[in-house]
Amino acid sequence: MTMRNKLALLLVLPALASCGMLPGQDRQGTGGEEKQAAALQPTTTPEASGTPTPSPADSPAGELTAITSRKIKHDDNTLRIDITQLKRSGKIVTLTWTVTNLNTDGSWYVGANLGSDVLDFTTSAVSLIDPVNGKRYRVARNGAGADAACVCSRVNQHLKPGGGLEMYAVYGAPPADITKVNVEMADLGVFNDVPVS
Repeated sequence: MTMRNKLALLLVLPALASCGMLPGQDRQGTGGEEKQAAALQPTTTPEASGTPTPSPADSPAGELTAITSRKIKHDDNTLRIDITQLKRSGKIVTLTWTVTNLNTDGSWYVGANLGSDVLDFTTSAVSLIDPVNGKRYRVARNGAGADAACVCSRVNQHLKPGGGLEMYAVYGAPPADITKVNVEMADLGVFNDVPVS
């Protein structure tokens, strides 16, 4: 191949790539875009990029950095609650926390302990309280009807001894000048002055 032909090929390849005409690419648009997107994804691991890796549902939660933490007694169980984040993003805030079962034997049933009623196995009863404006923020819902699902964790499960479960709930954001709120966790108590990041 002459130098002239090589240069012509180098000029044509980018155009063919953008049209999806290179070997291995889907010409009908059924999957080629996904292959290209996958190829463009960064190859760094969460640890290398500084992004925390979520803990598995039944693994110890000690690896997570807590904003605030507390041990509590619930029925005959000893639990540790670690609030790990209360992050503002536009018009919403997302609360994440981990509950760890500190019992040496016997599992703790999350069930409806954080739900709005006895058959609500979610974290929908966890709310934010703005003490400055005297306002309570309830978990966001997907719709306005009575059956609208909360934008929060589903938690109908048992935590074995030493097991931790990361949970979340999403809310409308308090005003921008509110930098701390109280977090009310239904049966598990209240955390005061949790910073909003």
